[in-house]
Amino acid sequence: MNHSHTAPEGYQISTDPARLDAALVHRWLSEDAYWALGVSREQQDRAIANSLNFGLYRTSTGAQLGYARVVTDLATFAWLCDVYIAPEARGLGLGTALAAATRDHLTPYGLRRVMLATADAHEVYAKVGFEPLAKPEKWMLLGGQ
Repeated sequence: MNHSHTAPEGYQISTDPARLDAALVHRWLSEDAYWALGVSREQQDRAIANSLNFGLYRTSTGAQLGYARVVTDLATFAWLCDVYIAPEARGLGLGTALAAATRDHLTPYGLRRVMLATADAHEVYAKVGFEPLAKPEKWMLLGGQ
């Protein structure tokens, strides 16, 4: 199976779960991502195991510099979440590349909806086609805001 996706020069994006550094992903999310602060390693490992994962890597060293996770049935719906770029790699368009890779990976499935939630990166996702909800009054949430 081909796990690779288009990435900026000098970087690779892969869905190969064997390449993920789960400890690093946990550290990033539990210590630096406002939406996942304090998440336990057990919970993060369970999320990784039950999701479609994307890692972004520096080609020259193989070092992981980014991560994204998709929860999906691969038939009708997907939720893009946990998109994270290491602080030292921000500002290079890697978040946009990672979002585009997830979009491109999901396109052949013909999903009715791919959703996400963000407090501060709307412009990143708009570049790859995400839009605000047209009718937010139709949507409901069970759990935290």
